[in-house]
Amino acid sequence: MWDYSDKVKDHFKNPRNVGSIENADAIGQAGALSCGDKLKLYLKIDNNIITDAKFQTFGCGSAVAASSILTEMIIGKSLDEAKKITNKQIADALDGLPPEKMHCSVMGREALEDALKNYFSEEDYYSELEEEKKEGSPIICHCFSISEKEIIDAVNNGAKTFDDVSKITSAGLACGRCKDAILNIIKQNLKEDKKEFDSLSPIQKIIKINNVIENTIAPELALDRGGIELVDVDGNNVYVKLQGQCSSCVNAKRTLKNFVEFKLRELVDNSLNVFEK
Repeated sequence: MWDYSDKVKDHFKNPRNVGSIENADAIGQAGALSCGDKLKLYLKIDNNIITDAKFQTFGCGSAVAASSILTEMIIGKSLDEAKKITNKQIADALDGLPPEKMHCSVMGREALEDALKNYFSEEDYYSELEEEKKEGSPIICHCFSISEKEIIDAVNNGAKTFDDVSKITSAGLACGRCKDAILNIIKQNLKEDKKEFDSLSPIQKIIKINNVIENTIAPELALDRGGIELVDVDGNNVYVKLQGQCSSCVNAKRTLKNFVEFKLRELVDNSLNVFEK
Protein backbone atom coordinates (compact mmCIF):
# COMPACT_ATOMS: atom_id res chain seq x y z
CA MET A 1 0.00 0.00 0.00
CA TRP A 2 1.31 3.46 -0.90
CA ASP A 3 2.14 5.91 1.84
CA TYR A 4 0.31 9.20 1.28
CA SER A 5 1.05 12.45 3.09
CA ASP A 6 -1.60 14.21 5.17
CA LYS A 7 -1.79 16.91 2.49
CA VAL A 8 -2.57 14.37 -0.23
CA LYS A 9 -5.31 12.87 1.93
CA ASP A 10 -6.71 16.32 2.74
CA HIS A 11 -6.85 17.50 -0.89
CA PHE A 12 -8.40 14.19 -1.97
CA LYS A 13 -11.10 14.27 0.70
CA ASN A 14 -11.65 18.05 0.50
CA PRO A 15 -10.63 19.12 -3.02
CA ARG A 16 -10.44 22.86 -3.64
CA ASN A 17 -11.76 24.67 -6.69
CA VAL A 18 -13.67 21.79 -8.23
CA GLY A 19 -15.87 22.63 -11.22
CA SER A 20 -15.73 24.76 -14.35
CA ILE A 21 -15.51 28.48 -15.16
CA GLU A 22 -18.08 29.95 -17.51
CA ASN A 23 -16.39 31.98 -20.24
CA ALA A 24 -12.94 30.86 -19.09
CA ASP A 25 -10.03 32.72 -20.66
CA ALA A 26 -8.02 29.51 -21.03
CA ILE A 27 -8.81 25.80 -20.86
CA GLY A 28 -6.26 23.00 -20.80
CA GLN A 29 -6.55 19.23 -20.81
CA ALA A 30 -4.20 16.35 -20.04
CA GLY A 31 -4.35 12.61 -19.62
CA ALA A 32 -6.77 10.16 -21.18
CA LEU A 33 -9.59 8.01 -19.86
CA SER A 34 -7.96 5.00 -21.54
CA CYS A 35 -5.02 5.46 -19.16
CA GLY A 36 -7.26 5.95 -16.12
CA ASP A 37 -6.70 9.67 -15.43
CA LYS A 38 -7.98 12.79 -17.20
CA LEU A 39 -7.85 16.43 -16.13
CA LYS A 40 -9.51 19.58 -17.47
CA LEU A 41 -8.27 22.91 -16.10
CA TYR A 42 -10.09 26.26 -16.41
CA LEU A 43 -8.38 29.64 -15.93
CA LYS A 44 -9.70 33.18 -15.52
CA ILE A 45 -7.04 35.77 -16.39
CA ASP A 46 -7.01 39.51 -15.78
CA ASN A 47 -4.03 41.73 -16.67
CA ASN A 48 -1.78 38.67 -16.96
CA ILE A 49 -2.77 37.46 -13.49
CA ILE A 50 -4.63 34.19 -12.91
CA THR A 51 -7.58 35.36 -10.81
CA ASP A 52 -9.41 32.02 -10.66
CA ALA A 53 -8.78 28.37 -11.48
CA LYS A 54 -11.04 25.34 -11.36
CA PHE A 55 -10.67 21.73 -12.40
CA GLN A 56 -12.60 18.64 -13.36
CA THR A 57 -10.80 15.32 -13.10
CA PHE A 58 -11.44 11.64 -13.47
CA GLY A 59 -8.87 9.51 -11.76
CA CYS A 60 -7.28 8.33 -8.54
CA GLY A 61 -6.93 10.19 -5.25
CA SER A 62 -3.48 11.45 -6.21
CA ALA A 63 -4.85 12.92 -9.44
CA VAL A 64 -7.54 14.78 -7.50
CA ALA A 65 -5.04 16.00 -4.89
CA ALA A 66 -2.51 17.16 -7.50
CA SER A 67 -5.21 19.02 -9.44
CA SER A 68 -6.55 20.62 -6.27
CA ILE A 69 -3.17 21.85 -4.99
CA LEU A 70 -2.28 23.11 -8.47
CA THR A 71 -5.28 25.46 -8.54
CA GLU A 72 -4.21 26.87 -5.16
CA MET A 73 -0.66 27.33 -6.42
CA ILE A 74 -1.60 29.29 -9.54
CA ILE A 75 -4.39 31.58 -8.31
CA GLY A 76 -2.86 35.03 -7.86
CA LYS A 77 0.22 34.13 -9.91
CA SER A 78 1.30 36.00 -13.02
CA LEU A 79 1.32 34.04 -16.26
CA ASP A 80 5.13 34.14 -16.33
CA GLU A 81 5.22 32.64 -12.83
CA ALA A 82 2.66 29.97 -13.77
CA LYS A 83 4.69 28.98 -16.85
CA LYS A 84 7.61 28.06 -14.60
CA ILE A 85 5.70 25.73 -12.27
CA THR A 86 7.05 22.18 -12.55
CA ASN A 87 5.51 18.84 -11.69
CA LYS A 88 8.09 18.47 -8.90
CA GLN A 89 6.82 21.69 -7.30
CA ILE A 90 3.27 20.31 -7.45
CA ALA A 91 4.39 17.09 -5.75
CA ASP A 92 6.45 19.00 -3.18
CA ALA A 93 3.42 21.16 -2.34
CA LEU A 94 1.66 17.92 -1.37
CA ASP A 95 4.65 16.90 0.79
CA GLY A 96 5.54 14.32 -1.84
CA LEU A 97 3.86 11.61 -3.89
CA PRO A 98 4.74 7.90 -4.14
CA PRO A 99 6.94 7.24 -7.21
CA GLU A 100 4.10 5.27 -8.81
CA LYS A 101 1.87 8.35 -8.57
CA MET A 102 4.27 11.04 -9.77
CA HIS A 103 2.56 10.94 -13.16
CA CYS A 104 -0.41 12.70 -11.51
CA SER A 105 1.73 15.79 -10.90
CA VAL A 106 2.94 15.55 -14.50
CA MET A 107 -0.68 15.52 -15.66
CA GLY A 108 -1.32 18.72 -13.67
CA ARG A 109 1.66 20.46 -15.25
CA GLU A 110 0.64 19.28 -18.72
CA ALA A 111 -2.92 20.62 -18.28
CA LEU A 112 -1.53 23.99 -17.14
CA GLU A 113 0.86 24.01 -20.09
CA ASP A 114 -2.00 23.20 -22.47
CA ALA A 115 -4.13 26.02 -21.05
CA LEU A 116 -1.33 28.57 -21.38
CA LYS A 117 -0.50 27.43 -24.91
CA ASN A 118 -4.14 28.01 -25.81
CA TYR A 119 -3.94 31.50 -24.31
CA PHE A 120 -0.61 32.54 -25.82
CA SER A 121 0.71 31.95 -29.30
CA GLU A 122 2.88 28.82 -29.58
CA GLU A 123 5.93 30.98 -30.31
CA ASP A 124 5.42 33.19 -27.25
CA TYR A 125 4.77 30.26 -24.94
CA TYR A 126 7.87 28.31 -25.91
CA SER A 127 10.19 31.32 -25.81
CA GLU A 128 11.52 30.28 -22.39
CA LEU A 129 10.41 27.40 -20.20
CA GLU A 130 12.65 26.32 -17.32
CA GLU A 131 11.07 22.88 -17.20
CA GLU A 132 12.10 22.06 -20.73
CA LYS A 133 15.78 22.33 -19.96
CA LYS A 134 18.01 21.51 -17.04
CA GLU A 135 21.58 22.72 -17.27
CA GLY A 136 21.05 23.11 -21.02
CA SER A 137 19.89 19.49 -21.38
CA PRO A 138 16.36 18.34 -22.35
CA ILE A 139 14.23 16.72 -19.66
CA ILE A 140 13.73 13.02 -20.40
CA CYS A 141 11.89 11.83 -17.29
CA HIS A 142 9.29 14.49 -16.51
CA CYS A 143 8.02 12.67 -13.40
CA PHE A 144 11.34 13.25 -11.61
CA SER A 145 12.76 16.05 -13.82
CA ILE A 146 15.74 13.93 -14.91
CA SER A 147 17.67 15.42 -17.81
CA GLU A 148 19.41 13.71 -20.70
CA LYS A 149 22.75 14.82 -19.25
CA GLU A 150 22.03 13.08 -15.95
CA ILE A 151 21.19 9.84 -17.76
CA ILE A 152 24.35 10.09 -19.88
CA ASP A 153 26.38 10.70 -16.72
CA ALA A 154 24.86 7.55 -15.19
CA VAL A 155 25.85 5.53 -18.29
CA ASN A 156 29.37 6.97 -18.19
CA ASN A 157 29.55 5.90 -14.54
CA GLY A 158 28.75 2.28 -15.32
CA ALA A 159 25.00 2.02 -15.91
CA LYS A 160 24.36 -0.41 -18.76
CA THR A 161 20.64 -1.17 -18.49
CA PHE A 162 17.40 0.66 -17.81
CA ASP A 163 17.33 -0.77 -14.28
CA ASP A 164 20.88 0.52 -13.67
CA VAL A 165 19.89 4.04 -14.77
CA SER A 166 16.72 3.95 -12.65
CA LYS A 167 18.64 2.95 -9.53
CA ILE A 168 21.08 5.81 -9.99
CA THR A 169 18.70 8.58 -11.13
CA SER A 170 15.10 7.38 -10.40
CA ALA A 171 14.30 8.04 -14.08
CA GLY A 172 11.47 5.88 -15.40
CA LEU A 173 10.23 4.66 -12.03
CA ALA A 174 6.81 6.35 -12.26
CA CYS A 175 4.68 6.46 -15.42
CA GLY A 176 7.33 4.77 -17.59
CA ARG A 177 6.68 6.84 -20.72
CA CYS A 178 10.38 7.67 -20.94
CA LYS A 179 11.62 4.06 -21.08
CA ASP A 180 12.27 3.96 -24.82
CA ALA A 181 14.04 7.33 -24.70
CA ILE A 182 16.27 6.10 -21.87
CA LEU A 183 17.10 2.90 -23.76
CA ASN A 184 18.10 4.97 -26.80
CA ILE A 185 20.37 7.15 -24.68
CA ILE A 186 21.99 4.06 -23.14
CA LYS A 187 22.55 2.52 -26.57
CA GLN A 188 24.06 5.71 -27.99
CA ASN A 189 26.38 6.37 -25.06
CA LEU A 190 27.70 2.99 -23.92
CA LYS A 191 31.47 3.24 -24.03
CA GLU A 192 32.08 -0.44 -24.68
CA ASP A 193 32.05 -1.64 -28.28
CA LYS A 194 28.88 -3.66 -28.81
CA LYS A 195 28.37 -5.67 -31.96
CA GLU A 196 25.27 -4.28 -33.66
CA PHE A 197 22.32 -6.67 -33.72
CA ASP A 198 21.79 -6.13 -37.44
CA SER A 199 25.26 -7.45 -38.17
CA LEU A 200 24.58 -10.82 -36.51
CA SER A 201 23.67 -13.88 -38.56
CA PRO A 202 20.10 -15.22 -38.24
CA ILE A 203 21.32 -18.07 -36.02
CA GLN A 204 23.27 -15.67 -33.80
CA LYS A 205 20.18 -13.49 -33.43
CA ILE A 206 18.06 -16.46 -32.39
CA ILE A 207 20.65 -17.64 -29.88
CA LYS A 208 21.02 -14.21 -28.33
CA ILE A 209 17.28 -13.61 -28.07
CA ASN A 210 16.54 -17.11 -26.78
CA ASN A 211 19.22 -16.74 -24.11
CA VAL A 212 17.47 -13.66 -22.70
CA ILE A 213 14.05 -15.34 -22.91
CA GLU A 214 15.19 -18.49 -21.11
CA ASN A 215 17.41 -16.89 -18.47
CA THR A 216 15.68 -13.57 -17.73
CA ILE A 217 12.10 -13.45 -19.01
CA ALA A 218 10.89 -17.03 -18.43
CA PRO A 219 11.91 -17.14 -14.72
CA GLU A 220 9.95 -13.93 -14.07
CA LEU A 221 6.82 -15.25 -15.82
CA ALA A 222 7.16 -18.55 -13.93
CA LEU A 223 6.58 -16.66 -10.67
CA ASP A 224 3.01 -16.06 -11.91
CA ARG A 225 2.67 -19.63 -13.21
CA GLY A 226 3.27 -18.49 -16.75
CA GLY A 227 5.77 -19.34 -19.44
CA ILE A 228 7.09 -18.30 -22.83
CA GLU A 229 8.59 -19.98 -25.88
CA LEU A 230 10.51 -18.44 -28.76
CA VAL A 231 8.79 -19.37 -32.03
CA ASP A 232 10.63 -17.41 -34.72
CA VAL A 233 12.84 -14.42 -35.46
CA ASP A 234 12.35 -12.52 -38.71
CA GLY A 235 14.74 -9.59 -38.94
CA ASN A 236 13.92 -7.41 -35.93
CA ASN A 237 10.53 -9.05 -35.35
CA VAL A 238 10.40 -11.66 -32.60
CA TYR A 239 7.52 -14.14 -32.43
CA VAL A 240 6.79 -15.90 -29.15
CA LYS A 241 4.12 -18.10 -27.60
CA LEU A 242 2.89 -17.36 -24.09
CA GLN A 243 2.17 -20.40 -21.95
CA GLY A 244 0.43 -21.28 -18.68
CA GLN A 245 -1.36 -18.46 -16.91
CA CYS A 246 0.11 -15.91 -19.31
CA SER A 247 -1.66 -17.45 -22.32
CA SER A 248 -5.13 -16.86 -20.86
CA CYS A 249 -4.47 -13.77 -18.74
CA VAL A 250 -6.51 -10.66 -19.59
CA ASN A 251 -3.25 -8.69 -19.38
CA ALA A 252 -1.43 -10.94 -21.87
CA LYS A 253 -0.92 -8.16 -24.43
CA ARG A 254 0.35 -5.82 -21.74
CA THR A 255 2.75 -8.52 -20.52
CA LEU A 256 3.95 -9.07 -24.06
CA LYS A 257 4.70 -5.41 -24.75
CA ASN A 258 5.47 -3.93 -21.33
CA PHE A 259 7.65 -6.78 -20.09
CA VAL A 260 8.78 -9.17 -22.83
CA GLU A 261 9.39 -6.57 -25.52
CA PHE A 262 10.85 -4.10 -23.03
CA LYS A 263 13.36 -6.66 -21.69
CA LEU A 264 14.44 -7.74 -25.17
CA ARG A 265 14.89 -4.13 -26.21
CA GLU A 266 16.90 -3.43 -23.10
CA LEU A 267 19.14 -6.52 -23.16
CA VAL A 268 19.40 -7.31 -26.89
CA ASP A 269 18.49 -4.43 -29.21
CA ASN A 270 16.18 -1.43 -28.96
CA SER A 271 14.70 -2.01 -32.43
CA LEU A 272 13.10 -5.36 -31.58
CA ASN A 273 9.33 -5.80 -31.85
CA VAL A 274 7.59 -8.72 -30.15
CA PHE A 275 4.46 -10.47 -31.40
CA GLU A 276 2.51 -13.49 -30.18
CA LYS A 277 1.96 -16.47 -32.46
